[in-house]
Amino acid sequence: MEIRLLSQQDAEAYLTIRLLGLQNTPDSFASSYNEEKEQTATKYESRFQSRDSYTFGAFENNQLVGVVTLVTERLMKLKHRASIVSMYVSPDKRGIGIGKNLILAAIKKARDLKSVEQINLSVVTTNESAKNLYYSLGFKVFGIERKALKLGNTYWDEEHMVLFI
Repeated sequence: MEIRLLSQQDAEAYLTIRLLGLQNTPDSFASSYNEEKEQTATKYESRFQSRDSYTFGAFENNQLVGVVTLVTERLMKLKHRASIVSMYVSPDKRGIGIGKNLILAAIKKARDLKSVEQINLSVVTTNESAKNLYYSLGFKVFGIERKALKLGNTYWDEEHMVLFI
């Protein structure tokens, strides 16, 4: 397995795995499949060039099987914070450490940036495997948002977590 920052050349593969994630686990993302199914890889080509966002991919046999994005803040009073978003590992590749290695890559990047002191993330309260991963890496819950996500008539609560680095 190889973990690396994604580049423009990875945009199509990223779009494919993102849409799979939105379709397979709609409760894990603020975006929905229906909102993003018409997107093109061009959106991600430019995003992968951003200086405020770092998307890591996990590759197995040259196939993208997991992703995570670290987003840094631009405003002076918020520059000490970053957020982990869009975490997803293909269902058939879960439980073998890919998610952990992706999060570790994002944490390492945050530390390397020197200005980041804390990393925030949100996770649906029912996603026990993701919560256990984050706890194992030192993230702590600082709040629970009731009805944070809604799709149709279904709501999901989210735990907001932080890791001070």
